Amino acid sequence: MRIRPRQQLLDLWRAHLRTTFHDDKWVWGGRDGRNSVSDAEQLMCLLYPSSELANFALDPDSIATADDVAAVMAVLGDDIRVGGTLVTKLEEFLDAYTDADGEPTFAGGSYFRDAGFGEPSAAQRELEVVDSYSMSLSLCIASLRFLRGIERYLEHEVRREARRLNERVKALIPRVSTRLTCAMVGLIRSFVMDTPPFSSPAGQEILDLVNQTGAPAKEIIAEFSAALGTIRVQAETDVRSGHPEGIDLRDDNRAFECGWTWSIGANVGARADITARIATQPGYAITQPYLYFTLVALDGIKDLYSQRTSEPDLFEPHQVELVESLKRRAELAQKYWSTISRFGSGRWPLEDLPWRTSDGKQSDYYSLAVTAFLIQDLLEKESTTDLERTVAVLRQLAERGRIISRPVPDDPADRLHHPGLLLTLKGSEEVEAGPAIGYHVSDYTTLLLKRSLQAARLARDVATREELLQLAGSALEHMEARAITSGRSTGLWDNLGPEGDTADAAPSWFLTERMMECLVVAHNTYAGPPLASQSMRNTALGKISEADHLFIQESLQVSDSVDSPRYKELEAIEQSLDRAGEVMAKRPHTAEALATDALLRLDALAYAREDATR
Repeated sequence: MRIRPRQQLLDLWRAHLRTTFHDDKWVWGGRDGRNSVSDAEQLMCLLYPSSELANFALDPDSIATADDVAAVMAVLGDDIRVGGTLVTKLEEFLDAYTDADGEPTFAGGSYFRDAGFGEPSAAQRELEVVDSYSMSLSLCIASLRFLRGIERYLEHEVRREARRLNERVKALIPRVSTRLTCAMVGLIRSFVMDTPPFSSPAGQEILDLVNQTGAPAKEIIAEFSAALGTIRVQAETDVRSGHPEGIDLRDDNRAFECGWTWSIGANVGARADITARIATQPGYAITQPYLYFTLVALDGIKDLYSQRTSEPDLFEPHQVELVESLKRRAELAQKYWSTISRFGSGRWPLEDLPWRTSDGKQSDYYSLAVTAFLIQDLLEKESTTDLERTVAVLRQLAERGRIISRPVPDDPADRLHHPGLLLTLKGSEEVEAGPAIGYHVSDYTTLLLKRSLQAARLARDVATREELLQLAGSALEHMEARAITSGRSTGLWDNLGPEGDTADAAPSWFLTERMMECLVVAHNTYAGPPLASQSMRNTALGKISEADHLFIQESLQVSDSVDSPRYKELEAIEQSLDRAGEVMAKRPHTAEALATDALLRLDALAYAREDATR
């Protein structure tokens, strides 16, 4: 299936507004009701593309120059009314998820599920979750960029409506910034490290995972300690502060893993430098990392220090240190999972599907999450080392997830997509002695789509790039088949399960937001230059060189006036060759095509001249 990022993003916006904004009213909530994660996802579907892609910006100046964007947003009004509506929705979001003391809240609410031990209690639904921290972090960054743009525009407006909106924007920016600070603190306090003895069940699971050769345990432990030596040192020097006692990072007889748990970790230290309640409130989450929440946290943190968020007025001075603290943790986690996924000299642990976690769970979803860490690591290093093996793993996961193969009746792979992987949030049972609660994760296909597109950006040979784009196309086709096809939410996701069969199904903002992210990644992938390997350049250069030589030869034969057809044809050929030389470095196949055309036209001139001589 062909990916058309701009048109598909505009279609998503159109469907979003049809669902959300009707009868001149904004309707919050989707299939899972309202909570701090879902409402942020609902706003992110509009604000994230406008923040990441310049030609999707929603400030009045940008809308005025993008006719297709203006046409989609017309339902909200024109000119500053679009900005005014979004400002109102941000105010409503902050009102809903700020308590009576003015403290931001990040509860999972209706996203918490029965994990087989009973329905979550009311107190448990108020527990905060890393998904909310990370989504709020991305939302706040997108919102600040949007609000700064509106603010700059309104400075030059004299209309009363504009002046009132400007006052609201100036009052809203500090509220968004406060939520951003609290989201960062929540993520910092949710980062955990675990060092179980190799003799413990968790340590044994890690040992079994990395021992792909059947070597003696003593040898694997020594190799494991050596491979993670620099990571342990980095953890000890950069992020050790605030973690509970019992974390021994220097003991080679202990295993090691790091990442994000599902909420603030139990016994994780307070942040004395932050006055917000989130800096000192107790945590309940088990201090062992979850692959899903680690991946979610990394995606949000990367928005913090990506190139487009390095604006001087985006962060307050006290937030800069928090950004650096999160960056260190993100680098540590990514380095750890990238290293352990390729541990050893034989088969990778990642290639031994499905991935097994230290608590004994295994799933293809975990394999896909670890593959995502590896791809992101290769992207940041701009390295194609191990890309071919990584693509092979992606292809296997697409097969096992029935994305490129036909499902069978009662296929276990169906559960990856609906209801998704059920995570048990260990430690949640400590709240009011309630049951351990669960969290469904159903983004297997969008995760594979997003990482295939990112890896395609890295590929340096045509075969690998085409394979990745074919995987992405298959994943997109799988998602298109799951789009809601009737009712007000037509064009959004998801139609799986009994909820998707109703005449007017509500959308899943969880899945729709992830689909939006995939389309933004696709936009950025195709916005870059096409593949241009050295072999492709050499082929183009050979044709250009031959055409240049023949052109000069043919020029020696011209005795016609400058107005003659032959002279004008040579001028056109010269322009084509000049253009071929200009684009050869970035678009060698285009240069080759231009040179080929020049060669054919030169041959026609030579043939005509020879024929006339005969």
